[in-house]
Order: sequence, then structure tokens, then C-alpha cells
Amino acid sequence: MEPERTSVLSPIVENSSTKPQDKTVQGSVLVLIQFDVCEEIRLDALRDIFGARRQEASFKHAAPGYVRYERPPVVERIEQLVLESGERLDAQIKYYDYGVLSVVFELPFSGDWDTLVRLASRWVWDTDFASLAQKIARQRLERARPALVQPYDEWLNEDYFIFHVREIAGNPSASELLSAEGGRISQIVRGENCPLSDGERHEILQSKISYYPNDLTVISWNGAFLYDTAAGAETIIQLLEYANSQLLEFRHYDELLTRELQSVYDFMKNGSTGILTRWRTAKR
Repeated sequence: MEPERTSVLSPIVENSSTKPQDKTVQGSVLVLIQFDVCEEIRLDALRDIFGARRQEASFKHAAPGYVRYERPPVVERIEQLVLESGERLDAQIKYYDYGVLSVVFELPFSGDWDTLVRLASRWVWDTDFASLAQKIARQRLERARPALVQPYDEWLNEDYFIFHVREIAGNPSASELLSAEGGRISQIVRGENCPLSDGERHEILQSKISYYPNDLTVISWNGAFLYDTAAGAETIIQLLEYANSQLLEFRHYDELLTRELQSVYDFMKNGSTGILTRWRTAKR
């Protein structure tokens, strides 16, 4: 069955086809929306249901043996999503065996720095990707239910934005790029339209990483800026997606532990302090 095409109202409508484009920056914007949906996803059963492919880790440089998927996620491509602005987003879903589902939206971008700053602000703050992704995820999981172990009624979720720039006019080095556009890069990562303070900009840019003179990665808590080839950025994107899925798992177990501890405190507060009570508490 073909997935239903979904549209969402974009708060700012810009018809890029009616005005000339400055090709200063070319790349794509990725939105990662992840949900903790169940205790476990049986990937073999899921492949049988969807006929989906398995994703293997891809690394630009030689990686140590421990940097790999024990059980690679299952990847399902879904139909493009069209926003009211006319923006067309490629989309896919990744299913991880530890019960996390990741919806990935991607929009190719070509324009100037100010346009990218505005796009980042609009997408980070004004577009409800989480609701859109949850609707898609629930529709897909209806079909995938036989592969889910102990599905949850309520889902924790995390979102993350990745701004991947493949080409910049003049092919600047990482140091030249930071010198010329460090302020805008910090705005893009934070999704802010207005220039940031010197202190905030310094805090964001101090997380910069470069392997070669002409690549740059700036990672923050809510988003990342990548200046690299498609092959080089793929490694970082996979690692960021995996890291955020693990953060979601930590949140799940933190909430679970909090509930269990509260039940123990309530039990001890309301119960007696005799030997039988202490024995029952230990069993809990």
C-alpha cells in the first residue's frame, strides 16, 4: 500500500521559483524526529512486513571495530511530503531494534546565507515537525504491530536539525568559513533570526571539529552544521542520529526509575517497619 501524501501548513510561504536564486550555499536540511515506541522491535519480522532494507554504517575514515551497528536499523522510504509553501521533503523511517523509530525529513537547499538563516529559524521554531512525524509513525506502526514487543501508549520523542552544506562559493577552508560566517553559522545551529551575543556565539563555535582543512562540523544540543561532501557528512549524520536515539533511551529509563522509586517511597511511607514489610520491599 502506498503511504498517504501528507501536507502541513508552513507559517511563511515563499515561492522560490518566482525570484532569482543566489547559489552561494548548496546543501540540504535534515530534520530527525525520534520516538521511543516499544520495548523492542523485531527487525527480521519488520523486514518481512515492509520488505525494507537494512542500513549499514558508512565511514569516511577508517573506524575502530567498536564503531558499528550491532544490529543495523531497518530503513523504509516513504512518499515525499509537500508543505503549503511548496517545499518538497524527502522522507524515510528508520527502525532500531531497541524500540526507537526515527522519522527523517530532508530538503535540498540552494541560496544565500540569509535565506538559510531564515529557513533554519522557521523550521526550528514555527513548523511542528513532531506532530507531523508522529502521525506518520502511528500510521506505519499499525501495519508493523506484529514486530513490536510491548508497545507503549505514550511516546517520548526527541528532535534534531542538521544543516549540511556541500558547496560554498569560493570553496573556503574551515578557518576562512568561520572567520567570514561564524556568526551566521551559530544562528543557523540555534535557529535564530537575530545575531547572537559574542558569548553565545563563542559557546556554540567552540564545539567545532575539522578533520581536513576544508571540512567543518559544529555540534550543539538542538542541531548541527556540517560543511563536507555528501560521503563525508553521511558518517556524522549516522552518528548524530544514533546518539540522539540513545539519549531517548536514557530518558525512558530515567522516567521508569523515577516512577519505581516513587512507588517504593510511597510503599515505605504507608507501610509498617516490621520484618515482613522490609522483606516485601526487598522483593520489589
